[in-house]
Amino acid sequence: MFDSLSDKLSKAMKTLRGHSKLTEANIEAALREVRMALLEADVHVQVARTFLSRVKEKALGKDVLDGLNPAQAFIDIVHQELTAIMGGQVDEHPLNYASKGPTVVMMVGLQGAGKTTTSGKLAKFLKKAGRSPLLVPADVYRPAAIEQLHIVAKDAGVPSFRTEEKDPVAICKAALKEAELKGWDTVILDTAGRLHLDEQLMEELSKIKATCEPSEILFVADAMTGQDAVRSASAFHEKLAITGVVLTKADGDTRGGAAFSIKEVTGQPVKFVGEGEKLDDFQRFHPDRMAQRILGMGDVLSLIEHAKDRIDEKDAEQIAQRLAKNQFTLEDMRKQFQQVKKLGSMQKIIGMMPGMGQMKEQLASVASDKRVTHMEAILNSMTPKERANPNLLDGKRRRRIALGAGRPVHEVNQLLKQYLEMKKMMSQMNDPKFMQKMQRMAGGKGMPGMGGGLGGFKMPF
Repeated sequence: MFDSLSDKLSKAMKTLRGHSKLTEANIEAALREVRMALLEADVHVQVARTFLSRVKEKALGKDVLDGLNPAQAFIDIVHQELTAIMGGQVDEHPLNYASKGPTVVMMVGLQGAGKTTTSGKLAKFLKKAGRSPLLVPADVYRPAAIEQLHIVAKDAGVPSFRTEEKDPVAICKAALKEAELKGWDTVILDTAGRLHLDEQLMEELSKIKATCEPSEILFVADAMTGQDAVRSASAFHEKLAITGVVLTKADGDTRGGAAFSIKEVTGQPVKFVGEGEKLDDFQRFHPDRMAQRILGMGDVLSLIEHAKDRIDEKDAEQIAQRLAKNQFTLEDMRKQFQQVKKLGSMQKIIGMMPGMGQMKEQLASVASDKRVTHMEAILNSMTPKERANPNLLDGKRRRRIALGAGRPVHEVNQLLKQYLEMKKMMSQMNDPKFMQKMQRMAGGKGMPGMGGGLGGFKMPF
């Protein structure tokens, strides 16, 4: 999401290079590029106008700050306004929990947006946060919808409500009573959808709202539908007073217009984003972090949170200790590749690293998902003894390893060269003098990602 917008904004910033001050003329030139970027990203026209007006007002006549050039000053303003228009700072807790009794979360939206899967993702997210959620199937119209929710609940490791009742309002009411009796503190209602808005659907949802008094009404929107998602969110908000939005299929939309526009149009924030089919592919939406990613600044905090959920801390700590003692082996490298694959797409990981967002194409050949798979296959083709002692790998062994992995010999040689370079680099990073030098180069502020990194985890390329 936002890849296209990020590329276009990067080009817009280039128009300000070489100027000593932000003026109306060079600001207008940059804003023309930004305007095109927003419209191509399927951002609502009125939202684009509001955003550009705010940026121009702040930027006009602004002297370049000490140590900053106009492009950097402009980026700072754009970052502030991107954050504000997408929702500003988020609350510590993503949901408004009820002060007494179970918290009711009502999931609404059009059919096909992914409400049922998203309900399961939210349940798993809340379970990790220490809550005890109950999933309730309230869609009695879509074939197999109820059975699907039971399967999703089982995969998420949470209970689902079972009943012979056929009326959606009665189902929700009975589920709420059972939650009170059995001590479940969060009830997630997976309501019915339609292919389009209709009065019958809205009347049913209004009855469920009146009966269960939900603390949260979350509109589930398909990010790939762009402005249609914004229009649907507005219609649901008008009828039900939604409290937030969950964007699904965000990994399939490179424009991001819906995420950019929904808060400004409805007044309600995007609270969560789903970026894949697995139940773990679900995270809170942080406008400030997303603004950083759009502008190519990376998103270290989200990357660390993402890594903590998927990387075995014990293995990471052991590898970090071996790196510190300069005992890093090919077996450790193999474990790192396995850890990397758990993090998901390499392009996504690179986009979350500071300064790497604009280098995705250049890094594609050395840090692609396919390359990681090939390198892991080569390492798997080695014996444990060979991974522990790379000096054993003569020409004959390398040919055998290449044949076993189904890769050419030169890729085996490249991997071994990369391993030696990585080991040398890690040895330098453990040298206090080297780190002091790097810190001076960074202006005395330290290097991003150093000093702990991702729980001792370091990228193997």
